[in-house]
Amino acid sequence: MNSNADPLNNPGAGPDEPGAAQDAGQHAASSAHPGSADVTPGQPSALSLHEQLQSWQDKYAEMSESFLRAKAEAENARRRGDEEASKARKFAIEGFADSLLPVKDSLEAAIAIDQATPEQLYEGVHATLRQLNQALERNKVLEISPPVGTRFDPHHHQAISVVPSGQEANSVVAVLQKGYLISDRVLRPALVTVSAPK
Repeated sequence: MNSNADPLNNPGAGPDEPGAAQDAGQHAASSAHPGSADVTPGQPSALSLHEQLQSWQDKYAEMSESFLRAKAEAENARRRGDEEASKARKFAIEGFADSLLPVKDSLEAAIAIDQATPEQLYEGVHATLRQLNQALERNKVLEISPPVGTRFDPHHHQAISVVPSGQEANSVVAVLQKGYLISDRVLRPALVTVSAPK
């Protein structure tokens, strides 16, 4: 019999070989824990990933709810602002109209007098004019009536003509029609004549 063919005499061929026994033990351990070779140290498990996903979904839902709430509040504020602006435009004239009612009453009383004397009419006109001036001032409507010699101001004055004058050039010579301001805004410029350059 050939000794090389005998498994007992062939190194590494028999089941009792120490190397073969070690390989068999590792194979058995690997078979006993299927999938354990797929998990590397430090890698998150499927359960941990699921928890992170759930946390992100909760945060997204919370942020979406906060955004929708803020959007609704902004829309309500815009709607309230539009309503208040509409009311302000609608009723802005109310105070001014209320101030003018006494003026109307005085004019109606004046024309209701039979055979009024010129003195009575003159006095009534002046009283009514005072009421009108008070109503305008109360509503911040102020006169632009520059004194003669005032420097011409193109923001408040409108020059109708340029005339020769002994005054300084570009100064007001005469006021042909008063102007008016309303809350520091020119409602109507004063019509003036201006001195010509010398």
